Amino acid sequence: MKQLNFDPLNIVVCGIGGQGNVLASEVLGSAMTDRGYHVAVGETYGASQRGGSVMSHVRVSADQELSVLIPSGEAHMIIGFEPLETLRIARKYANNGTTIVYDPRPVYPLGVLQGSQSYPSLDEITAAIQGLSAEAFAVPAAQIAMDAGDARAANIALLGAFTQLPGAPLNREDLEKILSQRFQGNVLELNRKAFAQGCEAVGKGGVV
Repeated sequence: MKQLNFDPLNIVVCGIGGQGNVLASEVLGSAMTDRGYHVAVGETYGASQRGGSVMSHVRVSADQELSVLIPSGEAHMIIGFEPLETLRIARKYANNGTTIVYDPRPVYPLGVLQGSQSYPSLDEITAAIQGLSAEAFAVPAAQIAMDAGDARAANIALLGAFTQLPGAPLNREDLEKILSQRFQGNVLELNRKAFAQGCEAVGKGGVV
C-alpha cells in the first residue's frame, strides 16, 4: 500500500452540477477504503440542478477516524472539473504545498452566455491557480472523454490523471479495480479508455 505523504490526507473534489463530481469522490473513497485506509467523504451543494457548485471533501488516514470537513487552507490535493470553480476552491482551501489537477475547459454560467456577467480569461485563471499551489496540472478531461466516446466520462479521465500526481495515495491499478466493479460492458470499456488517456495526459506534459 502506498504511504500517505500526510495523515490525514485532505483532498477536495470540485465542479459544477452534472459533471460527475459526486461519482468521482465515491470512486476515490471506495478505492482507498479497498486499500485499507480510513476514509471520510462529504459533499456540499450549491444549486447543483442548475449548474451550481458541487464540492466533495475526501479525507484519508492510515489509522484515524476522521471528521468530514477539511479546514480552510488545509487541502493537500484538489481535483477540479471546471477552471473558475477550481480557482474559487483553491482560494479557500489551497496552500503553497497543494497539488492541483483540473480541466481547463470552461463551463460558462447562464449570465455569461446572456452577456450580463463576465468570465475571467483562462490566462488569468491559470496564473492564479499556479500562484495558489505547489504544482498545477491542466488536463483536458472533457476532450479526452469526448474522444473516448462520451463527454460524461470526463470525471473518470481526471481520476486517471490524479493517480499520476506526486503524492497521490492510489496507483492506477487501484482505481481500475473499482471501475471494473462499478461499470460493465460498453460503459466499462469507455471509462477504461478515458481513464487510461487521463493517466497518460499528465505524463505528456499537462503541467501549467
